[in-house]
Amino acid sequence: MPNAIITARRVAVDLGGVPVLRDVDLTAVPGEIVAVMGENGAGKSTLLRCLAGLQPSPCGEIDVLGGPPADLPGFWREVALAGDEPAWYPGLSVREHLELMGAVRQDARLTAGEALATFELGARADLAPLSLSTGQRQRLSLAMALLRSSRLLLLDEPERGLDAAFRRRLAGILRGYAAEGGAVVMATHDARLAQEAGARVVTLRAAS
Repeated sequence: MPNAIITARRVAVDLGGVPVLRDVDLTAVPGEIVAVMGENGAGKSTLLRCLAGLQPSPCGEIDVLGGPPADLPGFWREVALAGDEPAWYPGLSVREHLELMGAVRQDARLTAGEALATFELGARADLAPLSLSTGQRQRLSLAMALLRSSRLLLLDEPERGLDAAFRRRLAGILRGYAAEGGAVVMATHDARLAQEAGARVVTLRAAS
């Protein structure tokens, strides 16, 4: 088995004195897709924030790419995150957002044109993101995360706003990313997306 990209053991988080996660274990290896599922309030998004180094002071052990996760440039060179809708740059079109991401990362996985085609945004390329529908903005968020080179992809409810046809397409995109040797961890409510992506399911229970 290849070396794990993520090893998390006995992760616990309290928010405002309320337990959100208790003794959660999770691993992900190169080429693997892990779907974190569970009811609302089970801590799926909180766990992703822990893996991204964005959740202060979790208890337990978390190792990502050989060390503790940290909100630092070196960490984000290897990790891509698509969670809450990003703050869009005023005055930039969809195409320009993707071109900017590609310019920042010279080792991008996709060109802006390839990302537009892959995420079915070609007809919207010259519009501002805020003029798009919710589903189209979600596709742009995913395109920006998947355009850049990374070893780990963290996704919080990537199915949000997507129709059934594009959810199937997304499953194939994620399989392609994993086939290149990356690991994917996604928090999702969509069991079909998890199945079609070939994900290993980890189910969280609400902490008590």
